[in-house]
Amino acid sequence: MQKVSFFRSIHVKFVLIYVMLILLAMQIIGIYFASKLELTLKTNFTTSIEDRMNLIEFSVREEMMKERSADDPTPEQSLRTVLLGFTSEDINEIRVINSRYKILASSVFDNQAMVGQRSMDSLVKKTITSELADESIRLDQKTRNRILVHAKPIMVGSEVIGTLYLESNIEKVFKQIDEINEILAVGTAVSLSITIIIGIFIAQTMTRPISDMRRQAQAMAKGNFSRKVHVYGNDELGQLAIAFNHLTNQLQESQSTTESERRKLASVLENMTDGVIATDRKGRVSLINDAALVMLKMTRDSVLNRPISSILGLEQEYAFEDLIQIKDSIVLDFSTEQQPYILRANFSITQRETGFVNGLIVVLHDNTEQEKIDMERREFVSNVSHELRTPLTTMRSYLEALADGAWKNEEIAPSFLHVTQTETERMIRLVNDLLKLSRMDSRNYDLNSEWVEFNHFFNSIIDRFEFLKSHDGHFKRLLPTTELFVEIDTDKMTQVIDNIISNALKYSPDGGDIRFGVTMEDHFIKVMISDDGMGIPQANVKRIFDRFYRADRARSRAMGGTGLGLAIAREMVIAHGGDIWAESEEGKGTTIFFTLPFELQEDGEWD
Repeated sequence: MQKVSFFRSIHVKFVLIYVMLILLAMQIIGIYFASKLELTLKTNFTTSIEDRMNLIEFSVREEMMKERSADDPTPEQSLRTVLLGFTSEDINEIRVINSRYKILASSVFDNQAMVGQRSMDSLVKKTITSELADESIRLDQKTRNRILVHAKPIMVGSEVIGTLYLESNIEKVFKQIDEINEILAVGTAVSLSITIIIGIFIAQTMTRPISDMRRQAQAMAKGNFSRKVHVYGNDELGQLAIAFNHLTNQLQESQSTTESERRKLASVLENMTDGVIATDRKGRVSLINDAALVMLKMTRDSVLNRPISSILGLEQEYAFEDLIQIKDSIVLDFSTEQQPYILRANFSITQRETGFVNGLIVVLHDNTEQEKIDMERREFVSNVSHELRTPLTTMRSYLEALADGAWKNEEIAPSFLHVTQTETERMIRLVNDLLKLSRMDSRNYDLNSEWVEFNHFFNSIIDRFEFLKSHDGHFKRLLPTTELFVEIDTDKMTQVIDNIISNALKYSPDGGDIRFGVTMEDHFIKVMISDDGMGIPQANVKRIFDRFYRADRARSRAMGGTGLGLAIAREMVIAHGGDIWAESEEGKGTTIFFTLPFELQEDGEWD
């Protein structure tokens, strides 16, 4: 087990938590104390200034309202004398301003030049206008100290005759607050240092038993059950140490029993002919016998601790939770092109009495021969049904039309009968092709080729499907006007196009478009048939031409598909010297392309 670093140890964490809690408590107390102290000092200072302003305001009002004789001093001189009597260390300046914002007097000698000028101070204007006292803290531009500015209206009855403007030095209050905060910070640092030392000793008494139990757990993980944890006391940690020692004894006995049972189980598994795989509760392989390794053609090291769904090749279809719910067996197809190889897997869960699932047991049987026979039979029957549906449907439609009275029409009745006869003959040929394909060992074909104008040939097949279509899809044709002559077996090529269009109709939603196109590339024509269906995952696009492959198994079975139609189409196109491929995007439809050699019509050549 990796050694615990110093900063991650529980000892350091305990001390840090202890110190942080103390620090947090002291910070909360300090913030509360500082805020209350600041508020108290500011309130006391402001109250003192306001009390003196009331006295100054009374004296100033008396001087402003006093009747004067020729021998008396001027109002400015009287007011200045009054203001000088109230100067102190904490009052920087006092001004008297009349109701027309004219400065009548100032207590500062250097500001006598302002007397008689108009005051532009916003606080003065606000006080005269609102008839209410106001104050604010400002920064002195000369000394860069904070000052408290008071403005108090001078009232005579309900009339404002002026304003008393006072600047006081509140910086001393803030300096006192800073000094007190420094004292508090030093006390906090000293207390915190003592707290850290005490916390270290307290943490050691609590972490020492835990460290002993950690070392004992590490020894138990290595199989050593002889060591015991030292009991330091009878408190909770002491009781935990006693319980830990008891647990060690119980584990030692359980390990001996488990080892005996494991040897018995290993003996049974090694002598079984069937493959057996056991997993843990997360679906990872924990046990596998030699028979299963032979069947899966794997080594023990490559299997253990891997997901069971990955080992069995089921990760694309089943998660471990799905395998737990399975009651029937699953066929595992590991066949190659050269040799078939099929296993049958049976699943059963192991669980406790409470119902908690401990894992999964998988039993493998080699079922290659039986599954091969059953699969070939099922695929052949499904394939015949799929391939015969189109000609039978065509015949039924035309026969129903004849039964409804079309036989009386001398113009279309022969055409309908001819189509029915043609479809009957093609159905016989289709059966022969299916039988050949089911036991195909080579790709040699006997083609009854003839020269055909492809656009006319293609349109006739599209017309037939458009007449027979059973949903609200729309056919869109993007065919060139140029005549394109190809040498093809019309029956085989009809079968190719029928299969592709049938799949496009099958997987297209109602109202979707089926698009048909023909373009020329070098000495080949490229035919395009596109739909708006569910599409195919990119990883499976190249597989859709494999025999019996189904893009959507559930839907294909519901609609009768076998996955053989496109395989037949590929064989036919390749036999004509062309190529076939698909382009698809899941959820946005599929487009099938195939190419055929062609020749342009030359004047008089086909007369």
